[in-house]
Amino acid sequence: MSNSRHLPAAPTTSRDLAAAGGVTAHWHDEHQIVYASRGVVAVHTEASRWIAPAHRALWIPSGTVHSHRAYGVTRLHFLGLKQNPLKLHEPTALAVSPLLRELLIAYTERTDRETPAGKRMRSVLLDQLAAASEQPVRVPAARDPRLAAVCATLETDPSDTRGLEALGREAGASGRTLTRLFRDEMGMTFPQWRTQVRLYHALRLLAEGQPVTAVALRCGFATSSAFIDVFRRSLGHTPGSYL
Repeated sequence: MSNSRHLPAAPTTSRDLAAAGGVTAHWHDEHQIVYASRGVVAVHTEASRWIAPAHRALWIPSGTVHSHRAYGVTRLHFLGLKQNPLKLHEPTALAVSPLLRELLIAYTERTDRETPAGKRMRSVLLDQLAAASEQPVRVPAARDPRLAAVCATLETDPSDTRGLEALGREAGASGRTLTRLFRDEMGMTFPQWRTQVRLYHALRLLAEGQPVTAVALRCGFATSSAFIDVFRRSLGHTPGSYL
């Protein structure tokens, strides 16, 4: 992301993005919350990718170079923050309650934020953000070329069900070596990473209107019921709620 733009202020605003639209790499001197009230937004940094449907918001600390990508027609809400009320120093996905959702939409769309009513709304909004739990769908980037090759294979085809030994033969690394690399570089096990990748792709496909059964098969789940179970346990909702 060497060609990133420096935009000092993180704006508080809302905007629409067409399906497959995006915002090129940039960074702010302020912190920012990014929330999609419609569609799904993915945020890419040099280290990881996050994806957030309507039940998640993304916290982006100041100085973080990032870009946005929309899946499906997306309504984005941006909240700029000079302070760090969440005490978070890395990008993080946050659970969005029904109240927090309405506050994010209403506050980013109002034009009188400096009125007493606007300041009271902001205070409640910050209280709700501080209470939000972390709920990531995060795909870390690999540094080791052998690990990167395995990750690229599964990103291209998340339905690939091969284990690390078989994948490693193509990448020139043993299953044991890859297991260690996943732990050291990704901070998670291979099964955990594969689940994150499958959920990442599933959210993209659901935002594009693909039926649940087709999404389950394309993302490597043996049955739609298995997909629904993993999806609900990971994200707290069924895939059907995203259609």
